Amino acid sequence: MFRGLTQVGGTSSAEQKSISPTLRSDIYTAIDQCKGWISGDGVSYTPVLNTIQKHFPSTRIGLEAVGKTELELAVLVGGITNMILEMSKWEALGGGMAMRTWVDTLANTFVKLPQSSKKDIIARGIVRGINQNSDYSLMTREFTAKIQIISCLKSLFPKIYGSGSEETRQAEAILSSKLI
Repeated sequence: MFRGLTQVGGTSSAEQKSISPTLRSDIYTAIDQCKGWISGDGVSYTPVLNTIQKHFPSTRIGLEAVGKTELELAVLVGGITNMILEMSKWEALGGGMAMRTWVDTLANTFVKLPQSSKKDIIARGIVRGINQNSDYSLMTREFTAKIQIISCLKSLFPKIYGSGSEETRQAEAILSSKLI
């Protein structure tokens, strides 16, 4: 899929022999950093991107995305999601728990935002990051953990767009098509 200069690249874990020793702590660090950035606490996305790039060096926010919240957020959400999916390959249960924390953080941060056009942009950025910038080939093959991760991700869309809305159905359909 063409992503221009905005991309979230994954490294095949077939190339890696074991989990990175800092992956778990970096996931939770990136989640905390991204929460502050989404809520508009004046935090730059650079620390989040640097944390993601430790594990996925090809992750970049291209020139066409700079200053465009939706595209910047999509790269960050995709990068953190990829970190969690990579962790799930090595520690299935830990990956499932990290995904629950990530989804809850995204949903809770989003719900606390004041209603505005920026909130709509953030919603699109989150969904774009989950559906377009995440590499699901990194996910564990363990059935139970895989189901837990998928259900966590699918539970995010109704929290953003509302249960039963057209946007929720579209987002769930796109995610399902990527997982088939």
